Amino acid sequence: MDFEKLIFRQVEADTTIKPFDCGDSDLNGFLFDDAKNYLDAMLAVTYLLEDKEADKTVAYYCLLNDKIELDPDEKPKWNKLNRKIPNSKRYHAYPAVKIGRLGVSKEYAHQHVGQMVIMQIKMIFARMTRSGCRFLTVDAYANAVPFYEKCGFHCLSDKDAGEETRAMYFDLMYYKK
Repeated sequence: MDFEKLIFRQVEADTTIKPFDCGDSDLNGFLFDDAKNYLDAMLAVTYLLEDKEADKTVAYYCLLNDKIELDPDEKPKWNKLNRKIPNSKRYHAYPAVKIGRLGVSKEYAHQHVGQMVIMQIKMIFARMTRSGCRFLTVDAYANAVPFYEKCGFHCLSDKDAGEETRAMYFDLMYYKK
């Protein structure tokens, strides 16, 4: 894949979405039907990765604010996560940014596009700090859990094992180094 011909841009109210199909009607629907509404309602911001030459959308993702919060039933997992935070700064919740949606066009699948997108998001929040944000989170579809694990994400809880989605997180402190 020639990443030189790709550009990232933010979806705006007047953005024309170029052809895109990731094979998942929920993800496709969000991009074409909801992304601008979420922007207008100040709920999430969507970004496109476009192929300039082919005039197509290669991938997209949306971001929104989130937090990781203590679940009393998952105290051992929380303690493991909490040990990575200096004692004087430990809380019952930590700031995060959620990857609300991430889709890669079927045409560009298996070319490491998704990993490149995740790498860019990590870089933005670990190195170009605009506000405090320690973690990235995602509610990963069960079939996408291996992808996110490959990208360094961990399951936040065991409660959602076997569910349609799994809550996952990535500690940006490891990417910052």
